[in-house]
Amino acid sequence: MTTTETASPSLDELRAEALQWGRRPRRFGSWYVTEHMVRAMRAYGWTIVVGAIGQPIMYLLGLALGLAALIQAPIVHHGVEVPYLVFVAPALLMTATIAVASEELTYPVMAGFKWRRYFYGFNASPLSSPQIAHGVIAGATARMALAAGAYYLFVWLFGAVPMPATGWLSIAVGALAGLAFGIPLMAYAGSIEDDKGQFALVQRFLFMPMFLFSGTFYPLETLPVWLQWIGWISPLWHGAELGRAATYGADVSAAMLAVHIGYLLVLGAIGYVCGRRVFVRRLAR
Repeated sequence: MTTTETASPSLDELRAEALQWGRRPRRFGSWYVTEHMVRAMRAYGWTIVVGAIGQPIMYLLGLALGLAALIQAPIVHHGVEVPYLVFVAPALLMTATIAVASEELTYPVMAGFKWRRYFYGFNASPLSSPQIAHGVIAGATARMALAAGAYYLFVWLFGAVPMPATGWLSIAVGALAGLAFGIPLMAYAGSIEDDKGQFALVQRFLFMPMFLFSGTFYPLETLPVWLQWIGWISPLWHGAELGRAATYGADVSAAMLAVHIGYLLVLGAIGYVCGRRVFVRRLAR
């Protein structure tokens, strides 16, 4: 009877194997990044809570008891006649999620690359660059879902959701609109080497015009044609149109529904491709 002896691996081979395993991305690694981003929000948790609860209450009280009281005539939009508050509420929900996206996908991204550089720490562990990008997006989406859910709850309590059976879909639409605006913004934030007030310019020259000229407070068709293009390219308008179809049954054709959803998806996909490339390039340094 013969026995076969197998040579035990050398120390160098064990080290090489350990390095190989260490370089492999960890399965579901994106969720570890998501957990970190969500836990980091505890540092400004009260701001999130106050923003998610206080902002919709103030807006809706101001509109229900203030502006809506002055505008007695109903709004006729896409063949449906509704009170002013019902018309405005879905657009305010979309605005809330886009505002959250503009917060979570700008300064935290800049901090991860430049100020606190924790993205490099993530990348030194078994987490790949795309997983880090995915985790950042998922963390921001969690906060957007919280804001959209809180806004929808108060909109419903104020009686501004005539069709609650489908109105809850506006929460998902709000998250989609926020991602359509926020993911391209994340790609831009990741490409910035030095903070020279770029994010303030984004708020002033992108977010505010979008908020004012995207059919938020009045139908887009009432604007001059030379201003309507702002709404056409704005994720806020596309999201608001979908939200109005969900909450009070605005008569939006199937073709336009496809255009609204497709535009938001394409905008988010383009931002994702660019953002993923930025994360891979910067973390490879």
